[in-house]
Amino acid sequence: MVIKNKRKFMKVANDIKEIKIQGARNIAGWALYAYLLSPTKEAMKILKSLRPTEPMLMNVLNKLEKGEDHKKILNHFFEAQKKINKFVFDLMEDEEVIFTHCHSTNVVKSLKYAKKKGKKFEVHNTETRPLFQGRKTARELKKAGIKVTMFVDSALGVAISGSQGNKKATKVFLGADALLKKGVINKIGSEVIAQVAREEGVPVYIIADSWKFSPKEIKLEQRDFDEVWKNIPQKSHIKIKNPAFEFVHKKYIKGVITEYGVLPYKKFIKKARKENQ
Repeated sequence: MVIKNKRKFMKVANDIKEIKIQGARNIAGWALYAYLLSPTKEAMKILKSLRPTEPMLMNVLNKLEKGEDHKKILNHFFEAQKKINKFVFDLMEDEEVIFTHCHSTNVVKSLKYAKKKGKKFEVHNTETRPLFQGRKTARELKKAGIKVTMFVDSALGVAISGSQGNKKATKVFLGADALLKKGVINKIGSEVIAQVAREEGVPVYIIADSWKFSPKEIKLEQRDFDEVWKNIPQKSHIKIKNPAFEFVHKKYIKGVITEYGVLPYKKFIKKARKENQ
């Protein structure tokens, strides 16, 4: 079976695999586009192999396989984000200091909405090595007129606690790549952030589309060492580990903000299971 529009298809596939396309929703959206370029079993197999640890990607591809209309899927993204925006807006107060990490489409769009609707707040974020997704977040928020202070990853404690002359964070907003029974999977560093936030009395909220829910366990992705050190000295015997994600237990999470509303973790899981039966 031949892949149609092979050049365009492979460009999108490679960009997903190499994380040039970032954010679970963006990955799923571009995969949908790639599949529509070549709606074949071969194309579906390739797309499912790119990021098997992304439940939203897999959920979208499974819906396409079952014959669900792509316009309905795209409409879900739009409608879910609209609802999430309003729930985040209602949760936020003026003069908040929101801490976030990495780049989440759901988080960024909800903060931009809050700013547009008149909320007064600022954001602390981390650069998020080794691929610096935090810079993308900072650029997008700054373009929307939101005050952003970026911290090196190892200064996350300073950014949350308000030490060394910085303002203390009032809330932590994290995205999620997977919503599981006992907690979430998100960018490496998220577990430490949640632990520090708990010690500092700062509530942690997960902002995500419910389609990131998975009833199955998800393997944590390990990325290539050259993302960390491309020109490592030969014969150096230096071993590099580059874990891309980590698990954040539900005990650290104050609430999950999805299109269902702002829910305690247990209630979200109950509803997500019911909706995905």
